[in-house]
Amino acid sequence: MNTTDKLLLCVEDDHDDSLWIGEISAEVDPKIVFVAKPNGRDALLFLDHQKEQNHLPCLILLDLNMPLMDGKETLLAIKKDPELREIPVVVFTTSSSKKDELFCEKHGAEMITKPQSFPGFKRTIKHLVLSRCI
Repeated sequence: MNTTDKLLLCVEDDHDDSLWIGEISAEVDPKIVFVAKPNGRDALLFLDHQKEQNHLPCLILLDLNMPLMDGKETLLAIKKDPELREIPVVVFTTSSSKKDELFCEKHGAEMITKPQSFPGFKRTIKHLVLSRCI
């Protein structure tokens, strides 16, 4: 991975959603390096490595409901880390809970409920990649 490449980190335990996000981001810009991690623990280990490489993501897409370490715990850890806290985090989740939305807002992350249709999903991901990584 070249340190000039833009990096998009997707923290998502749904394999199909990860694949779609990777494909859509490649359509937007084939130079974006897409990395998917299935839980917060693996994502934080990856981010620690990226700090050493001085190559942090332009965007983190974060699911809330995951095994081992959920999205809320992961978001808290990211926002506590001085080297990571400025990375834009978008919580991309099936939740539409006002409580989850308030939690995300309080901790500096936008929350977007996943659209139910693939065209809506694709539009949302394209918009996020274009607005945060290009």
